[in-house]
Amino acid sequence: MNRKILLLTLILSLTTLIAFAKTTITCSGSTTVLPIAQATAEAFMDGHPDINISIRGGGSGVGIAALINGTIDIACSSRPMKSKEITQAKSKGIEPIPYAIALDGIAVVVHPSNSISNLTIKQLKDIYTGKIKNWNELGGPNLPIVVISRDVSSGTFEVFNERVMAGAKVSSSAQLLASNNAVTTTVSTTPGAIGYAGLGFVSSKVKSVAIEKIIPSEQTVKDGTYKLARKLYMYTNGKAKGAVSQYIAFIQSSQGQKIVEKQGFISLN
Repeated sequence: MNRKILLLTLILSLTTLIAFAKTTITCSGSTTVLPIAQATAEAFMDGHPDINISIRGGGSGVGIAALINGTIDIACSSRPMKSKEITQAKSKGIEPIPYAIALDGIAVVVHPSNSISNLTIKQLKDIYTGKIKNWNELGGPNLPIVVISRDVSSGTFEVFNERVMAGAKVSSSAQLLASNNAVTTTVSTTPGAIGYAGLGFVSSKVKSVAIEKIIPSEQTVKDGTYKLARKLYMYTNGKAKGAVSQYIAFIQSSQGQKIVEKQGFISLN
């Protein structure tokens, strides 16, 4: 009888544990997407106490590599996957599927005291290759230019490299930083600095510069007139299912897109 009671107790305990066990979603990648992922995950988990979402940054390249290696459920990326990454993924049995979750513009930022308010793509490239070294060459203050860039694992770096550098190498004297926050913080405290970051990281502590006389805004990003406009993505292995599908659908919903806007980015609609 005692054995039967003990067995019944164990079965009830296991049933209770299973009932309260949480489904965990692992998510890693872009530091640009990070605040969107964190804020939407918090709101989503409030309505789904049975689901836990674990989020890490590291850069788009890091997230994509983790998805290819099968160690995460969602890769956050501020750029489309490269063809070689897709080929590598498929060779490992991974089928990357992109889900657009927000729109963004890569803002070019300088110190608020800098009188420069507009740059062309060519001027920006010349600054980042080291061809232009002083702001007075562009009609600005007599001040050496301090070039701030993202590191190579960054999706923001990849988009900037494609749209601005067109294959040219960033100057060896450039400071390569690991996050959008690091870029804007450094620019805000360095009078001669120039950097670039996602719109959600731009504040009054830095000055956003027009590119080809167009400032990044909701309108210019949506209509594509801003040269550095882009989409932000979440990638899954195959079509998203279950809790992962629910979470991504939440981000794309009107409620989720309001959170996107609250984080300083631009909604899909």
